[in-house]
Amino acid sequence: MSEFLGLYIDHQITSPFEVAQRSAKLKPLATELGRGGVLLITTCVRVEVYGEEPALRNIESTIFSGFSYECIEGAAAIAQRLAEIASGAHSQILGESYIGHQLVKAIEFVDPKLPIFQIARLAIDTGRAARERQRFIASFNYDQIVRDIIADRFPNGELPDRLYIIGSGMLGRGLIRSGVGERFRSTVVVTRNPKILRKRLRRTDITVALMRPAEIGHAREPRSVVVIATADVNDEYQAILRNALLRLEPRTIVDLSSIPALSAAAVRKLNYVSMYSDEFLRFIDQNNNLLAPTLPLLCSDIEATLRTAQTTFP
Repeated sequence: MSEFLGLYIDHQITSPFEVAQRSAKLKPLATELGRGGVLLITTCVRVEVYGEEPALRNIESTIFSGFSYECIEGAAAIAQRLAEIASGAHSQILGESYIGHQLVKAIEFVDPKLPIFQIARLAIDTGRAARERQRFIASFNYDQIVRDIIADRFPNGELPDRLYIIGSGMLGRGLIRSGVGERFRSTVVVTRNPKILRKRLRRTDITVALMRPAEIGHAREPRSVVVIATADVNDEYQAILRNALLRLEPRTIVDLSSIPALSAAAVRKLNYVSMYSDEFLRFIDQNNNLLAPTLPLLCSDIEATLRTAQTTFP
């Protein structure tokens, strides 16, 4: 059997924004690569491929063209890295909770009978379990960041008006369920597919209003807050959002997209916080400084667990 190989770039190798752009471009290749036995992982801060060496050697110039990348060899080393990723050890926000779900979705494109699937599945389970054992859990995640920014914008008991959440994917629904809108008079979810979201929320007791993008911004709402929680923004959608938000004039806009949906220049008269703003990066630094001392224990835990399971490696 051929040697297993992994190739990757992440936010520690090149700028997070460049990785995010590359990731978004390559994401549609997951199905095709999966059929060829290659696991593709594309998140906001990483592009990684794993599989048997011949398959990867044929695609590395396509996937990583123009980038310097790292290489990892052997089933055991790959399992260690994937487990560490699943635990949140390599996330930009250490200990964040979304990466485990993203890895589970990524391996769905690979045949479960293939060895690379089995290696990845073992790694994900190992990393998640170690994360819980070592309590390697972010002191806050995106919903807490949003809460803190809102508290900063309304410091003296001022009552906010409406919370607009743009996007109905995993992140948007997570924000809804987190209760981040409790302080507001109402919560509005802005989505291009309100029927689909209505079905997804039917089993919850959370009440939100649904709007299409073009329906927001008919009046100024200086005590409202907008959270952008979608990466699915093409040029047309971007123009609709920009015009709507310029009309709305909310107290602040928090953009959680790895590729910002807007630019500060496009909404220059509004308070706009993206994931690359100093304010957001300070939240990340606070969390990471808190968890950094636990990182060696987490990685040792993963290594010890995988060592006992090495007989299951192909």
